Amino acid sequence: MSADPGAISPALREALALWLGHLRALRGASKHTIDAYGADVAGFLDFLARHHGGAAGIAQLRAVETRDLRAWMAHERGRDLGARSLARALSALKGFARWLADREEGFDATVILSARAPRHSRSLPRPLDEESARAVTESISDSHAQGWIRARDMAVVTLLYGGGLRISEALGLTGREAETVTTPGASLRITGKGGKTRLVPVIPAAAEAVATYLRQCPFAVEPDAPLFRGARGGALNPRLISRAMESLRLQLGLPASATPHALRHSFATHLLARGGDLRAIQELLGHSRLSTTQVYTGVDTARLMEAYRSAHPRARN
Repeated sequence: MSADPGAISPALREALALWLGHLRALRGASKHTIDAYGADVAGFLDFLARHHGGAAGIAQLRAVETRDLRAWMAHERGRDLGARSLARALSALKGFARWLADREEGFDATVILSARAPRHSRSLPRPLDEESARAVTESISDSHAQGWIRARDMAVVTLLYGGGLRISEALGLTGREAETVTTPGASLRITGKGGKTRLVPVIPAAAEAVATYLRQCPFAVEPDAPLFRGARGGALNPRLISRAMESLRLQLGLPASATPHALRHSFATHLLARGGDLRAIQELLGHSRLSTTQVYTGVDTARLMEAYRSAHPRARN
């Protein structure tokens, strides 16, 4: 639903534009995200104007009640908006209200911030097929970028796919790990969620990709400095890798689910498909529960039972 331009007061429309500019400049949000958030908030303001009559302004937004939010969500569901999309719209509205509350004296965003989004089922991760995953590691960066930046991006995604690392784990590496991560067969010690430590073997492709990047990187390798640097030498922003993936998706015709995190899913799925042990994959990923690994790899219950019957000493009696 497109919002009626006349349904939003000039002051509120200006505030919305400033907030979107803030997201674009300080948060590094993509154009797609900015457009989606803008449409979500404008859609609510349009509904608010229709619901009460007259243009929605800051005063009307300040006076929003829980019943207004419920009416809006019921209206959106009535036009077949999915629970996930509605949750995103509410999240955008909360972000705008929180930003506005910091700038408008007397603006209390409590009612909006307290609203609960409808529950929605979490979608299962979608790994890439082996050919697509390989294409990503070979073609990730912009051909117009500097050589060391192309090498950097390839090194990062090769670690994600070759070692099942989270993007935060790969970008959390420092110069102290440089020797380990460039040595094929070495074990890289990774601290993941909840402070849980695991050992990840460094495959030759990953070691070579990181070594190539380090040879070309214009910044010195320092023990306490990030291993992967941004263009100015600071820590690499994970958003830059996500943007590179977004661009590559268009080039290769990959689905929207082809994100940096999908490479971690792909690592697990492809290992299992080639006969990897589910428990070993669980350890490599750093999962506390086997059920989480099962979701990652798309293992169905029948396959789990087959593995159980073939391995458990009492199952064969």
